[in-house]
Amino acid sequence: MPEIYVCPKSKVPGVTLQIRPSHLITLLDPHDEMPTPGEISGHRHLKLAMHDISSNSPEHTAPDEMHVRELLAFAKDWQRDQPMLIHCWAGISRSTASAFAIACMLSPPGHEHAIAQLLRQRAAHAQPNTRIVAFADKLLERDGRMLDAVDAMGPGKMVFEGVLFSLPLTP
Repeated sequence: MPEIYVCPKSKVPGVTLQIRPSHLITLLDPHDEMPTPGEISGHRHLKLAMHDISSNSPEHTAPDEMHVRELLAFAKDWQRDQPMLIHCWAGISRSTASAFAIACMLSPPGHEHAIAQLLRQRAAHAQPNTRIVAFADKLLERDGRMLDAVDAMGPGKMVFEGVLFSLPLTP
């Protein structure tokens, strides 16, 4: 079964050629751009404009419930016959939170901690954005288990930029 791959923006062109994803999710600041790679159909590239912050700010766009609704709806249409690629600027926070949310959505309730532990094993640098996780937890009716699972992961290894990793859909 294909996996969800996560990487920083700088690696997207090469990773796209390497893994041949059917779907791409871009989570960047509102003024940042990421053109759709030629290998991916435009309708299979979701672009969500948000800053990597965990609380509202007048000068920044915080992740909100509509962003997470769009993310989950987009992932529901993924046929899983090819990989999905998710990226943000550094591949550390917004993208890892999104991969975690999608993996939880595609798994039965009760597997949140196992998915979070697998995320930590695959990505020592992962520091999922808690605002994205909180909205996903609410929308998926996980009763706080997703937030608890991310909290139990502990802090990620401090890096400037994450590395490519994959998250299998079944922990």
